[in-house]
Amino acid sequence: MYPIVRLVLGILKAKQSNPVSFHEPSIIHFRCRPWDLDMFQELNNGRALTLYDLGRFDLAIRTPLMKALKANQWGLVVAGSTVRYRKRIRMFDKIEMRTQMVGFDDRWIYLTQSMWVKGEPCSSLLIRTGVTAKGKVIPPQQAQDAMGIEHLDFAPSQWLNQWTESEALRPWPPE
Repeated sequence: MYPIVRLVLGILKAKQSNPVSFHEPSIIHFRCRPWDLDMFQELNNGRALTLYDLGRFDLAIRTPLMKALKANQWGLVVAGSTVRYRKRIRMFDKIEMRTQMVGFDDRWIYLTQSMWVKGEPCSSLLIRTGVTAKGKVIPPQQAQDAMGIEHLDFAPSQWLNQWTESEALRPWPPE
């Protein structure tokens, strides 16, 4: 089940929080609850991906993005992701989630997200996302214009370029 209560509380908190720029991380905190666990008593990997949604919502609300989405009746879409799980998150662990834009190209916006417990990284997500209008992805520049942002300098790094190149080699549709 989608964490509706966390979503609503997260939206309210984000609206009351200080704005962030696209050059800094959005940070939220929450606890791993019993309903977040798998049979091994750790944060379920599917639930982790769902919780990462909450970090992206926080970033969108605390930047001009959410206002532009609403004003233009746009949406957001996830088009690809790679996740690394490195440390277990247990029941009642306090999690710090960081969400930050790391680049964009002519079609996609790239974000990194990570979960930290007691100052140690537990998982990390690289995600390719896009802004949609009438069911089609629009160029990030169009979204920047709608937000009133004249220039965002986010040339993709070498590792990000290599990730996008390797994704292009992946067969689609699946064999």
